[in-house]
Amino acid sequence: MTQAPVLVIDLQTGMFDGVHEPPIHDAETLVARTRAVTAWARAQGHPVAFVRHDGPGGDPLARGQPGWPVWPALGQAADEPTFDKSVGDAFSNPALGAWIAGLGADEVVLLGAQTDHCVAATCKGALAAGLKVTVVADAHGTWDYGGETAPQIIARHNAAFAQAGARVVTTADLTGG
Repeated sequence: MTQAPVLVIDLQTGMFDGVHEPPIHDAETLVARTRAVTAWARAQGHPVAFVRHDGPGGDPLARGQPGWPVWPALGQAADEPTFDKSVGDAFSNPALGAWIAGLGADEVVLLGAQTDHCVAATCKGALAAGLKVTVVADAHGTWDYGGETAPQIIARHNAAFAQAGARVVTTADLTGG
């Protein structure tokens, strides 16, 4: 995975603070695993970038709203870029693709939220862009929805990611921890 950047997708304050909805499933573990992956990436020389969803006006994730910033507990470094988007696929922002191309990377590592929306859309977008994709199976999350629990949704999507051609690994497998 030479120079494969780690993309932390939509782990924003509104996913954790409980103001507009309950915190994302297993929030503390998701933060810990995200921090483990980003620490591994930094130590191994992999770039890290954050993706932030810009919701429409009135949305808790709308630009400038309290839920919009990247969750501070993730420890984003000052030199790590943030790429904004207003749809699910982070690759809808051409600056993200240009940044990855500038690194000479042919692979990305994905984690974040929401499993069944932006993580899934970004996985699909990365594969469509011709990139190899690694999804950190236990470092993306969602909420219970439509009669499925969050763990069921996560497991179903991990299987779909693998079926689509992504490599699906755990945090421990990726980091050696």
